[in-house]
Amino acid sequence: MAHSGSHSHSTHSDNRGNSDKLLAAFFVTATFMLLEIIGGLISGSLALLADAGHMFTDAAALLFAFLAVYFARRPPNNRQTFGWLRLTTLAAFINAIALVVITLLIVWEAVIRFYHPQPVAGKTMMVIAVAGLFANILAFWILHRGSEEKNMNVRAAALHVLGDLLGSVGAIIAAIVILWTGWTPVDPILSVLVSCLVLRSAWQLLKESVNELLEGAPKTLDVAALKRALSLSIPEVRNVHHVHIWLVGEKPVMTLHVQVIPPHDHDALLIRIHHFLEHEYQIEHATVQMEYQPCTGPECHLYQSVASEHHHHH
Repeated sequence: MAHSGSHSHSTHSDNRGNSDKLLAAFFVTATFMLLEIIGGLISGSLALLADAGHMFTDAAALLFAFLAVYFARRPPNNRQTFGWLRLTTLAAFINAIALVVITLLIVWEAVIRFYHPQPVAGKTMMVIAVAGLFANILAFWILHRGSEEKNMNVRAAALHVLGDLLGSVGAIIAAIVILWTGWTPVDPILSVLVSCLVLRSAWQLLKESVNELLEGAPKTLDVAALKRALSLSIPEVRNVHHVHIWLVGEKPVMTLHVQVIPPHDHDALLIRIHHFLEHEYQIEHATVQMEYQPCTGPECHLYQSVASEHHHHH
């Protein structure tokens, strides 16, 4: 089956661009994370430390994503027949868990501080928060340059940086309030708000990566609809069964059994099936087993209704 040769070159150059972006953004983020930790400790601001916590997960996210893209370039071999593409998904998964843990720690610290307020140096906090904001804008700009299709890693990394940007804004607002009114509880309150924003993006990332690690079908794809559409649009197809769809490095891979009316030209029918899957569902890598006998076994009864309904249409 000739279907996956033409895409390798473009993906390679995208990867190159992606890895350069990720590395540049990593250095920007890691540098400012250290600045924020020092600033947070000097000024006594939890909002700054919350933001440094984000920046830490950001820096980790960017580093994971960079390593994942780097490993994804390694060619497949006899043992890793898909290459190392899944590594990126694993990185996203570990990352999401780290984000959740850090968020919970910050919320816990905020609750303690709310009951036992601590002095905060507003000026120091302000200067560092503004610097952090610029660092985030720079990192976000680096990741969003170029319009090519971003992979889950670059998207995940950009999400982190965006949450972080909001974190810096939160720290700036808290600093302004403290400088004007001296009301320090605004610091833990804003650090909790920022944490909630991050928790939301972490949860999304966790769901996506777990679905891919569990060999789930892409969220956007309805398998039952695909079977119906295939048998309705290609008259020779009587029945579609044993369908498996999963994602490797975000590309869908599929295997299916198709019971067909014996065709004059076996290969031409196969090409039509491939063409349908590629154009209607963007599935470039499908393994199709064609059968002439009716399907037997427990899974087939599920599809009898679909098949008979399809014959009434004709």
